[in-house]
Amino acid sequence: MGPHGAYGGCWCMWWRLTRKVFEQQQGEGNRLAMQTIVDAGRVPGVMGYREGRPVAWCSVAPREEFASLNRSPVLKRIDDAPVWSLVCFYIARDFRRAGRMHAMIQASIDHVRRQGGTIVEAYPSVMKSDKAPPTTSFMGTPEAFRQAGFVECAAPSAAKRIMRYTIQ
Repeated sequence: MGPHGAYGGCWCMWWRLTRKVFEQQQGEGNRLAMQTIVDAGRVPGVMGYREGRPVAWCSVAPREEFASLNRSPVLKRIDDAPVWSLVCFYIARDFRRAGRMHAMIQASIDHVRRQGGTIVEAYPSVMKSDKAPPTTSFMGTPEAFRQAGFVECAAPSAAKRIMRYTIQ
């Protein structure tokens, strides 16, 4: 998705690391950390392509893989159910506002189903404007998840929701 990862050297490591480690290795260090995950045979998410070119990304894995998510006072566990967490999206600039987030949510559900998971949990942000920048909408919006069949389970803050999709 580019030489710097999706958002300024994140490489989708924000929820996987402590803030201190994330900041220390922002950029190339985070890229190498993601490469280590992939080299270990773990699948850190799903990728969307258009004509062979990667244009969309969604980070989804068992909640246990997201250390910072597990430490979050706002996004703490709501119960002991084994969930797969969908924590991050990136849609390439030229492909935004074309339904790709919905496609990535569905691809994530399909991925979790293939891995034997039964609950997909998401943590969308409540937007104050339709023109929210990617840095505030990278976890998706409640409406996008509602359209995909997710149900709101908690509203831990004015800006965050916890939503779930149960795989049948």
